[in-house]
Amino acid sequence: MSEVLVCLKDIHFAYNRELVLEDIDLHIERGSYLGLLGPNGSGKSTLLKIILGLIKPQKGEVELFGQPQNKFKDHFKIGYVPQKATQIQSQFPISVEEVISLTAVSKKAAHQALTKVGMYSHRTRLITELSGGEQQRVFIAKALAASPEILLLDEPTVGIDNESQKDFYSLLRELNKEGLTIVIVSHDTEDIIKEVSRVVCVNRRLVCHVSPKEFIEGHFQDELYGDDRKKIIHHHSHA
Repeated sequence: MSEVLVCLKDIHFAYNRELVLEDIDLHIERGSYLGLLGPNGSGKSTLLKIILGLIKPQKGEVELFGQPQNKFKDHFKIGYVPQKATQIQSQFPISVEEVISLTAVSKKAAHQALTKVGMYSHRTRLITELSGGEQQRVFIAKALAASPEILLLDEPTVGIDNESQKDFYSLLRELNKEGLTIVIVSHDTEDIIKEVSRVVCVNRRLVCHVSPKEFIEGHFQDELYGDDRKKIIHHHSHA
């Protein structure tokens, strides 16, 4: 049995008393490549923030690398590329190398991370001069510079053209093959199910945790985005 890096048990979370997530049980195993899908406002980004400890659930338990979240100290093991990272930091005239050095433990680590994402030759350029796809690679390098064991990405392909998206998914495939556990939040359902090894669908509750094949055969897309949103299938599958 694979090592469980993230374990969520009975998670409930509400903003201003409005329930955003309820009854969420989820295991993320080492080496998996997990796509987190759901309509807008379904709680996907909230789930990532709970894993990161940025917000606390009103009910439920979070374990990271086998430890209760409040005892977990090795935060470098979890890399994070937030939503619209490129839009936030690309306003500043800061070089690629300077962006990476914010998280890298050494210059060598920074250069290795940039090499891994194919951006080493751009290291002296300003982040404002790069395309959206290139910027996104830099922010992945920033997350990789601390040598994480799991990488969380929140809607990373927003605002990136199709060609850059293909390159981006190709990069994630390589990183996953090298052993990095990846969780990607996305609304690009068709692209994601071609890439990931597991599909987790959230619409306040956990709709499914299945393989891409089971996702297609089970018509879970209709469950998520169809008219009848109240009809939620509670389907667990831990392969």
